[in-house]
Amino acid sequence: MPLLAYAEDGYDAPDDWPSPMAEHLQWSAAFDRLEYASPDKGNNALVWDFQAWYGSDVNRLYVKSEGENIQGDGEDAEFESLELLYSRLVADFWEFQAGMGYQGGVFSDDHEERVYGVLGFQGTAPYRIETDAALQFNEGGIVTASIELEHDVRLTQRWYLQPRSEIVVAANESEALGIGRGVNSLRIGLRARYEITRRFAPYVGMYWERQYGATADMQRVEDEEVENTGVVVGVKLMF
Repeated sequence: MPLLAYAEDGYDAPDDWPSPMAEHLQWSAAFDRLEYASPDKGNNALVWDFQAWYGSDVNRLYVKSEGENIQGDGEDAEFESLELLYSRLVADFWEFQAGMGYQGGVFSDDHEERVYGVLGFQGTAPYRIETDAALQFNEGGIVTASIELEHDVRLTQRWYLQPRSEIVVAANESEALGIGRGVNSLRIGLRARYEITRRFAPYVGMYWERQYGATADMQRVEDEEVENTGVVVGVKLMF
């Protein structure tokens, strides 16, 4: 008959072991996308999508950044978004996030700068669809919303196929920001990724993007393309 071990028999866990029920502070950082994009129309660009957090399972502080450095335009890199967010777990696999964001040049004044407020949700929808949805509150009462969706399709133990989509809409119009009311843009991509390790995974892919409505009209006035396709080569990094 096996012997049963009880706490009073001297089998307590060591005193320096952390409690399994306590909140333990942790951190994570990753480049979900660090890629070189080559569009059919326009200049090539170095693109990044970075996210880091510090905190517990319930309360966290996030830093998120997306941006690009267009090759050959004579300007420095640009933050499409640089956000500092407080995040709280509100349901299984879902976090509510609130904070501030910045858009503008990276250590330069080559690009127009703005500061905005952010409210959003981040989590995993059914069928393991990674979701990041946010409202941005800009100066002058301009409200925009964006939603990003990603899904990893495992082909083998190391190969993954990742569909990705992003849509941006606006509640009102702003010529200064180059956005029109309604659907602004849609971007759809597909990437094939090979995980050399869990922390280092190169990939190749392609994308299609288009602007709509008044946003597209503003692009045409500036002699900018409203529809484009391209290929990307990059790496996913985890720290």
